[in-house]
Order: sequence, then C-alpha cells, then structure tokens
Amino acid sequence: MFESFFLAGFEGSTGYNRNGLWFDQVAATGHEARADGDYADVAAAGLRAAREAVRWPLVDKGLGRYDFSSLDPFLEAARRHGVEVIWDLFHYGYPRDLDLLGDAFPERFADYCHAVARHIDVRSEGTCYFTPVNEPSFFAFAGGHEGLFAPHLKGRGAELKLALCRAAIAGIEAIWAASQGARIVNVDPLCRVVAQHGRPEDEEAVNHFNNGAVFEAFDMLAGRLHPELGGSPAHLDIVGINYYWTNQWEWGAAPLPDGRIPPLADDDPRRAPLSRLLRSVWKRYRHDILLTETAHVGERRGPWLREVARQSELVLREGIPLRGVCLYPILGMPEWHEPDVWTPMGLWDPVVQHEPAGARLVCRPMLEALQEFRHLGRDPLRPLPARPALRAAAD
Repeated sequence: MFESFFLAGFEGSTGYNRNGLWFDQVAATGHEARADGDYADVAAAGLRAAREAVRWPLVDKGLGRYDFSSLDPFLEAARRHGVEVIWDLFHYGYPRDLDLLGDAFPERFADYCHAVARHIDVRSEGTCYFTPVNEPSFFAFAGGHEGLFAPHLKGRGAELKLALCRAAIAGIEAIWAASQGARIVNVDPLCRVVAQHGRPEDEEAVNHFNNGAVFEAFDMLAGRLHPELGGSPAHLDIVGINYYWTNQWEWGAAPLPDGRIPPLADDDPRRAPLSRLLRSVWKRYRHDILLTETAHVGERRGPWLREVARQSELVLREGIPLRGVCLYPILGMPEWHEPDVWTPMGLWDPVVQHEPAGARLVCRPMLEALQEFRHLGRDPLRPLPARPALRAAAD
C-alpha cells in the first residue's frame, strides 16, 4: 500500500485533560517547530509513510471559516521528503463551542472534513488517505464514560460512541465528495480480556467484550450495527488496529494507584499472540488491515518491535492483507495529564526534554529492528530501500 511496510506515527492528540488543561502533542513533542527535519529523519530511516494529525480546534474558526496555516507546513514537509501521509482529522480535540452529543455535530464535522480533504487533495499526488475519527471506542470510554478528557462525561460512553460513529460516516461521505479515490483508515484499539483465575463465572462477560464490544465502532461503520446510521463496508474501508503491550488484561482486575489496569505479563500463557488477533480481524471483515499504532517504552522498544515484526510476518505468509505497521509515537512525548513526565516511546527522544525541538537521540535497538525486518511487505522483485544509517537526528 505504501513505499515502506513500516510507517512513522506523529502523536497528534489535542484536547483538555482530566484537569481541564489544554494539551497539544504536536507542539509538545517539538514536531510543530521541526516538521521538515522530522520528515527528513523518517525518510532517511526508510519510513516512507506516516500518520499525521490535522488539529481540528486550530483549523476550524467557526461559521464555515477554516485556517490551514497549522496544516500546510506538514503538507509541504511530507511532499518534499517523499512521505505519504494518513491524515487524522479528529484526534480527541474539537472546537470548544461544539456539543458532541448535539444535533449539529455530524454536519459541522462533515463540513470540516470536506474542507480539509479538498485542501489536501489539490496539493497532493496519488491516493489521499484519511482517518475521520481516531479511536471512537477509546474516546467514548475515556471522554464519555470516565471523564478523563473533554467532554468529561460520566456514564454516557455508549451515547458518545454512537455520536462519534454517526459523525464519522458523515465525514467519510464528505471526504469522498472532496477527494476522488480517497481511502479511509478507520482506527480503533484491538483489546482482549481474560477471566481471572478461579472465576469461570466471568467467561460470558469476557466473551461479550472480546467478540462484541471491542468491534462495535467498526460494526457501526460497516453497517452491521445500527444500520440507520448509514454505514456500509465501503465506509469501513481499511481497518486500522491500535495495539500496545497494555491491550490485554484480566476482566475485573483492580486498577493500579494511578488508575491504569495492569496488563497481562509478557509470559502469561493467557496472552494471545498478535498474529491471532490480526487473524480474527481479517476473518471478521475481510478488509485491508493496518497496524496503525504500536509501541513500548524504554528498553522494551527494540524487543517489542521485533516481536510485532515476527507476528506480522506470520500473517503475511498466510496471505492476510496486513498493509503496514505504524510506529506510534515515533517521537517520545510528555504525558497528557502530567506534562512534566516524559515517556520514552519513540524512535527518537529529545536530548533535553524541555527543548523537544532540539537535538534528538535515536533508539538504536529499535532502529536495528527496523533494519532487520525492512523486507516485510515488499515485492520480492523490487529492490529494498537503502539501509538507513545508525545515527542521531540532526538538531
């Protein structure tokens, strides 16, 4: 699907965190100030495609007025360095005057999608790729059920998920009208739970979660669930899967002091391999698949990428159309709710955290894993890209 099997994912979350404070990860990671250098670096590392966010709150000025000055530097940098982009149109942040549960949401979102898709289409060559709503299931849980970020609702996750999918369908149709031949990459987490030891009574709930709840948003977009929304297989298009080491846990497990649910240990025999999970998605939808987010932290980054690559190779050998793996985030980043806490998750981290647009250090084990598996997904008759050099990014 792209010139490289591995993609770079630039963290693009915006919004208001659990403390009601604005966060913008495009700026916080230094990517806003260093767009051209970042695209030069990912291209030099052999990554010829990326996920990039269009920040809706910055673009939409209300009353049908749009300001693309926050988008254009990334468009130009990606074009200059030959990197294709999946443009993420709604990554949690939205205009403050909009009610996501209100009747005006789908129409306003569709108008915005049309304007952005048209702006990108006339400045691009070849196929344009768009993600209308990032992670409607997680967004509905975090923003609609637990109140962890805007709109800070409690117990209304099901309503919010329905609203997000309704808006996504309207947005997809607007994208199609603005960009002929555009592909849609719908993105949601792929999670799995297991019953706690000695609690067989939880198996029914576990099965409902694993075989139903996890797929609700995709099923709505595909027209299988709530067909009155207008979804169809064409709306679903490319199935984007976000998968981290935290995506498998025990049903009903007690949260840690910071509120996180402890994931299954790497050596827990109940942990399903990624290949099995990807296979289940393929059997359910029979669509192209992208692993749109995956990463680990610190010293686990290299081993995690190797394991993801091995699991990807297994499904590719079976003929499953896994079209790529996105290393997300490609840059280390501060936490949403604790901006002074920096998480080393990317291929690059800043040398000085309070100067994220300055000099950066490459995670060598991760880059070595990229080199080892750079053959994945390629036509055997087509030459491999040049082997990237092990180096730190230039300031």
